[in-house]
Amino acid sequence: LNNNASSASSVFPPVLSITTPLNETMMKVAALALLAGSAAAFAPAAPASRTSVALNAEKSASLPFLNRPPLLDGSMAGDVGFDPLGLSNIDDVGIDLYWLREAEIKHARVAMLAVTGYLTTAAGVRFPGAEDIPDGLASWQALLDTKDGMNVLMQMTAFFVVAEIVNRDADWLDNEAEFVGDFRNGKLDFGWDKFDDATKLKKRAIELNNGRAAQMGILGLMVHEKLGVSILPGNVLPGH
Repeated sequence: LNNNASSASSVFPPVLSITTPLNETMMKVAALALLAGSAAAFAPAAPASRTSVALNAEKSASLPFLNRPPLLDGSMAGDVGFDPLGLSNIDDVGIDLYWLREAEIKHARVAMLAVTGYLTTAAGVRFPGAEDIPDGLASWQALLDTKDGMNVLMQMTAFFVVAEIVNRDADWLDNEAEFVGDFRNGKLDFGWDKFDDATKLKKRAIELNNGRAAQMGILGLMVHEKLGVSILPGNVLPGH
């Protein structure tokens, strides 16, 4: 038996001599895996976070393939998130979102007056004494050619100056504008304060959209007049 055991031990080495290196190798692999897992646990997850934010970012209502500009949150009248050039983010050159909206609403109001005046004179309506003044862009030269016309232009200039002074926030009054373009300065109402917030926002959006259309309208009227192509009923062509 002893001879057989000795013979067997010579053929098969002790198990300890085989398993000990294997156990050491497994322990090293396990330790490395544990270290790798710990490192991964504390590694920054910024790329995954950025991807998640990019996927979950709110899209623009007007341009669904672009993200909504940060400052266009829908609180301003007529805001549908349209800003493909990123102009709403300009705030380091004295131009901010408030200034841009104030400029837009002012141009919109002037354009609505311009379209009204252009179409009114094209229909033949004149102030007394101005029956011989042509309509369209030709009226400017006609006014410059006469003394009375020059007086009219000076009166218009004076009116523009006064309108520019009046139509702004009065900083010297204890009053705060309710919204961009609110130039009432606490003096005019005409029932505005009786509307609820939703109605006010709706009416402001109506004014802004009409003003945007008027800006395109007056530009189209002037361009077609210079081209000599009428776009008015009855083929009326102002200035000709």
